[in-house]
Amino acid sequence: MRYVALNQGMDNLSRFGDFIPAGKDFGTRPEPTAYFFKRYSDEQLYALAQYVYCLKPPANPHPFDDQAARGKQVFMTNGCARCHEPGKDYSSDKLVAATDFKVSPGHPEMARVMSSRVNTDSTLTLSTRRGTGFYKVPSLKSVWLRGPVEHNGSVASLEDWFDPRRIEDDYIPTFQPHGKGHRIQRLARSRGICLGYD
Repeated sequence: MRYVALNQGMDNLSRFGDFIPAGKDFGTRPEPTAYFFKRYSDEQLYALAQYVYCLKPPANPHPFDDQAARGKQVFMTNGCARCHEPGKDYSSDKLVAATDFKVSPGHPEMARVMSSRVNTDSTLTLSTRRGTGFYKVPSLKSVWLRGPVEHNGSVASLEDWFDPRRIEDDYIPTFQPHGKGHRIQRLARSRGICLGYD
């Protein structure tokens, strides 16, 4: 919550090329108001954190059926568990370096950096104010409840994520938050797994 306090209101100043997340039609910077840079007190943020911690997620409505068992087999045989470890809420707490990021040998997080990369688009982590050059391996626990998905929120849902049409050259994503979407990269298609995008 302290991180929220430090960053609150800063999204009003964010700009990524012609894309302004807080802007009107994502293109015009909002006018400053009295609440433009309002910050919550430590007491308010502590109370909010306590509230969030007491919330209970809804039960998963999807049964573990034959289709789920087949999905588990695909997950385990294609190396997904290397990053999304079942015993750690389907994460690993590891960092994946962006494709174009050179990690120095003395980096303070070196022990958490995975040796492999997954060809994820590096724009957000290399071209934005909060970029570090890394993406953290996300938890897949309750991912059915969250959305949009993908490191930049460019896929609306798991149904879209696993849509077989995404491997086609003429695929048009159902969700395009930045005015464009992407299809699965040819390398991923050749391996039969989802490694990244172009």
